[in-house]
Amino acid sequence: MRLSILFICLFFIHSIGLSQERKRPEGDGRPQRETFEIIGVVYEKNEKIPLEFTTVILKPLRGQKVFGGMTDDKGKFLIEAPRGRYNISFEFLSFKTVSLENIEINENIDLGEIFLEEDSEALDEVEVIAEKSTMEVRLDKKIYNVGKDMTVKGGTASDVLDNVPSVTVDAEGVVSLRGNENVRILIDGKPSGLIGLNDTEALRQFPADAIAKVEVITSPSARYDAEGTAGILNIILRRDKATGFNGVGTINLGEPKYYGGSASLNYRLEKVNFFTNIGYSDREAPGNASYETVYFSPNATYPFTDQKIDYIRSRKNLNANIGLEYYFTKNTSLTGSFLYRDSKRGNSSENFTDAYNDFDDLANTTFRNENEESDGNVFQYDLNFMHKFKNEGHQIDLDLQYQDNSQTLNSLITNEELFPAQKDLPSQKIYSDEIQKRFLLQSDYVLPIGENQQVELGVRINAEDRDTDYRFYDEDENGDFIVNDSLTNFFEYEELISAFYGQYGNKFGKFSALLGLRVEGTNIDIRSTGKNIDSVNTKNYVNFFPTVNLVYEFTESENLTLGYNSRIRRPRSWFINPFPSQSSQTNIFQGNPDLDPSISHGMDLGYFKRWQKVTFNTSVYFSHATDVFQFIRQDTGQTTEDGIPIIRITPINLSTEDRFGTEFSANYTPKKNWRFNLSFNFYNSTIDGEYDGVDFGSNFNSWFTRASSKIMLPAEIDWQTTLMFRGPRQNSQTKTDGMFMANMAFSKDILKGNGTLVFNVDDMFNSRKRVSNTLTNSFEQKSEFQWRQRQFRLSFTYRFNQKKQRQRQRGGMDGDEGGEFGG
Repeated sequence: MRLSILFICLFFIHSIGLSQERKRPEGDGRPQRETFEIIGVVYEKNEKIPLEFTTVILKPLRGQKVFGGMTDDKGKFLIEAPRGRYNISFEFLSFKTVSLENIEINENIDLGEIFLEEDSEALDEVEVIAEKSTMEVRLDKKIYNVGKDMTVKGGTASDVLDNVPSVTVDAEGVVSLRGNENVRILIDGKPSGLIGLNDTEALRQFPADAIAKVEVITSPSARYDAEGTAGILNIILRRDKATGFNGVGTINLGEPKYYGGSASLNYRLEKVNFFTNIGYSDREAPGNASYETVYFSPNATYPFTDQKIDYIRSRKNLNANIGLEYYFTKNTSLTGSFLYRDSKRGNSSENFTDAYNDFDDLANTTFRNENEESDGNVFQYDLNFMHKFKNEGHQIDLDLQYQDNSQTLNSLITNEELFPAQKDLPSQKIYSDEIQKRFLLQSDYVLPIGENQQVELGVRINAEDRDTDYRFYDEDENGDFIVNDSLTNFFEYEELISAFYGQYGNKFGKFSALLGLRVEGTNIDIRSTGKNIDSVNTKNYVNFFPTVNLVYEFTESENLTLGYNSRIRRPRSWFINPFPSQSSQTNIFQGNPDLDPSISHGMDLGYFKRWQKVTFNTSVYFSHATDVFQFIRQDTGQTTEDGIPIIRITPINLSTEDRFGTEFSANYTPKKNWRFNLSFNFYNSTIDGEYDGVDFGSNFNSWFTRASSKIMLPAEIDWQTTLMFRGPRQNSQTKTDGMFMANMAFSKDILKGNGTLVFNVDDMFNSRKRVSNTLTNSFEQKSEFQWRQRQFRLSFTYRFNQKKQRQRQRGGMDGDEGGEFGG
């Protein structure tokens, strides 16, 4: 029935759409002579592919002032110049320059189609004048080109995100956008099996070399799903559009143990394009933690404990994405792809716990060893149909995606008492089998209305079915493992989200607007089955999410943006699983099946300015959220066999959170061989609410900053250094200290520019640690956690039939200033 309704909607929206408009540069505000518009479009000669970033130069036959600009992503250009005669040239790196001589301009003129062909002699003798800007600003997002960041070479997607302004990754790998952890992560605009069942873990498995850019979307338009109150991070994968066979491969070595490789290959014919991204890695990540806990409970046999934990995490990961694009015509294509991910994990931890009595004398020492092995597989199938109609901007896209994910876990926990007497304690085993299936059906339809207006409609159905079989075993006196029925359980989670959206865009003069509304209906069914629990919970709700994105362009290099959006944070399945986790004896995690979604409303005011050597972007933002999630720690009133109190961690809904802040980022290129980037974010969070009569409200300020410098040394060796500091944070129970980290990398091009060697050091001072203090009515705990120690990496990249992604730059025109309709 739902699918029938969907197809009716698709048929209905086939008559309405949205147009992509031509971007018009504006003057700089100074009095000028009468000017005329010069337009046209530049193509690659053989395949008639639009050449983005082609430099167009108008040199007057009389006078000294030169006029110019660059083509957009469709190869189009629009330049304003006064009356006169000009020589017009079209330049693109490694292509032969085309010149038009003695062109008279006394009215608006259309130069038509300009064709450039590759210059084979220039391919080996390219002089790089400047690199493309690392940032592009669009109406509803910022785009960061991360391919030239040497400090992530040989790293992972998590390393890439940790180098993007506004984004931080903490010691445990949790990604935050502007200090908010509820961020939605997409791959090429859609949910992906590359992220898998565990966002944090999967990001540490996916190779950085497969990523072309990251879109930071803090004010998403109605086209995007509403999940993620902080916004969206959209990771764009590499896919070459050049004809013939080309690709890039990378080999990595590192210490602690790390080796692997990745390859992106592309073979393009007239109507068919084959592409693949493959990556394999084998790594170990040594880490450590310490916990000093004072218990106030009178039930505590030992009121003070001191824990020291050493971790060894091993990861073997294989990612393979293979696809084919077929072009029925130049405007109609069908793309199919298959993704496979295999992940094998091993976690080994050694936990020494010293327990002290009321007189601070050592009373007990225990040793706990946990060896965990996990196997995970992801199969994903994608199908996309795209058709562009005769009128420019008139387009329909249909997407179909199916995922089949599975993950099994086996864990053996051994316990031993070392003091006052040495003896073996009962062991435990844990087995978990998780299966997840996802289905996505989406349609986006676009139709022009006049020259400067657009309307877009779309529908989307996203279904998820997740089953978790969890079994816990205790060792008896005979050494046999017996199922613990009170902890063994089966958890079923079904989610169906149906969405419809519409948005309207218009540009008049220097002002652009994009207005939208998204409607999402959510149906969630939960079943929990165990010895003492057999419950079914159902949640059904419909939400409306309006969006507004405005931009005013003072000039082609300066604009002001204003965005409003409404977003949702739905509880993840493990947030509402009522069965407690038993991976720790003293700290257990237990979900809350009554958890409700959190709704937020956000405003974002941004300013962007580009000078010849400086690019500056800043914004002020505010959000108000209801029913916010917070993880609280409570004394269960129970103790372990050796008398240590058991603490439960669980999520709850609080009433409201108000968050406001400001941020800026700047790119400065004082010389051709030196580039400097700086970003800074400051925010305040105020939370109001109580639970079980306890006030969990809090108010705190925090900030983080990142600076990066890239310099060319003698012998054409590039040296890049990145420094990051994250300020202290807190909530009602926990204060977390600030954290500093430094990365360094050296790069050298070899083999006539086709190869690149990179040596980098992650966390140079071994300082990436989370240090925190938790204070409740029942205990106080000081902790220090380091997920991964300092790492050294060496990577070699080789490109064949592929040019390095660099371009010429003139007068600061090094990127896309935006101002176009987003989505």
